[in-house]
Amino acid sequence: MLPALYQAVWRWHFYAGVIFAPFLIILAFSGAVYLFKPQIEGMLYKDMLTVTSVGVQPIGADELIAKTERAYPGTTISSITFSDAPDQTVKMTAIRNGAATTMYADPYTGQIKGMMNSDETFSAFFKKMHSELVIGGTWANRLVELAACWGGILVITGLYLWWPRNRAAIMGTILPRLSKPGSRIFWRDLHAVPAFWLSLGILILIATGLPWSGVMGGQIDRIANATHTSYPPYAQSFLAKPESVTLTKDVAEDVPWAAENIPVPQSMSGDYVRLPVQDIVGIADQREVNKPYTISMPQGQRGVYTISTAHDKPGRDATLHVDSYSGAVLTDVRFADYGVMAKAITLGIALHEGRLFGLANQLLGLMTCMGLIVIAVSSYVMWRKRKPQGALGAPGKPKNRKASIGVVVIMLLFGAIMPLVGLSILIILCLDLLLLRRIRRLQSWFSA
Repeated sequence: MLPALYQAVWRWHFYAGVIFAPFLIILAFSGAVYLFKPQIEGMLYKDMLTVTSVGVQPIGADELIAKTERAYPGTTISSITFSDAPDQTVKMTAIRNGAATTMYADPYTGQIKGMMNSDETFSAFFKKMHSELVIGGTWANRLVELAACWGGILVITGLYLWWPRNRAAIMGTILPRLSKPGSRIFWRDLHAVPAFWLSLGILILIATGLPWSGVMGGQIDRIANATHTSYPPYAQSFLAKPESVTLTKDVAEDVPWAAENIPVPQSMSGDYVRLPVQDIVGIADQREVNKPYTISMPQGQRGVYTISTAHDKPGRDATLHVDSYSGAVLTDVRFADYGVMAKAITLGIALHEGRLFGLANQLLGLMTCMGLIVIAVSSYVMWRKRKPQGALGAPGKPKNRKASIGVVVIMLLFGAIMPLVGLSILIILCLDLLLLRRIRRLQSWFSA
């Protein structure tokens, strides 16, 4: 029974690796680069991100916005981000002639140091590669999620396959055999040993990325809300719970994950004059919101100002909605207000992005990503070395039918937790039943 079970697990591991290894390489590469976004953008855009001379007093936010909109007709500022460093420019997101634009202004003179299409920045490109394979769209995003989920299954099944069962098996699992470079044993060990040591890191990296995913992310958010372990249902200083279908992520920039789905309240109605942005800066400072923070402008007559920061130090996260006429703080949600699950996910996201404990976090993430690439590439080489001519070279089906059924049941349990995995398994089983077992040429290709 055990040899048949091993054979069945190996078969699933093999097919998942052949299909998803290329996508995992893309995710690992883009993730490794994105980890060092602060350093890379600091070099690429140094002239835009820094000022040459630091003044005594920055000009007011409203003067800065007005000066920019006058100098660049057709520009409407939608948010403004204040840095925590005196030599950094002020970042403004804007709609300029119908295009989303990021602009960087000298906080002391108001001069625009540079601007870029928001969708064409370094971080935007690699973020899109990491989440949507550059192609973009829902299908690409779901494919990334599917690959990540199967990546987790590959790690778990790989641990079962390569776990040392005796002292002799330690070589090739915990320690590599490097005596014959280029041999099948060399490539097998180059696949198995890094996978063994990095398995926990890879699983954590995958798990901490899933809150952003389209299907699993929605499930995680619903579970957190249903168990009251996310943010409070609402966090207002006064007034009743906001009756709103608009969510914070729809109207604001730089919003922490745990606060993205907080309903947005409305400003008071009537013939009032909207408060200047500088007053909102004063409220942020009075409420001790840590910079860098972003102020997003009100949308519509009853829109609110949103002060938000998904801070490098998660404990400093903040999301505030401010009445745009009275200055009343309608919502104030901090890290301390998050539930247990939201706090854990917030810390996990910071770990995933390499900002939880500085450079060491980045290097740990880089090592995990590079290890994942080595694991994927070595698996391909190992497969090519054992692949017979005219066949896929997959492990044969186990003769014990109970072992095959048992592994299918286990895989379906994974599918129950991860819906896209479950859907893909059902598709695989249908293809096997309707095509592979009926077409002799396909049967010989996939079984050899």
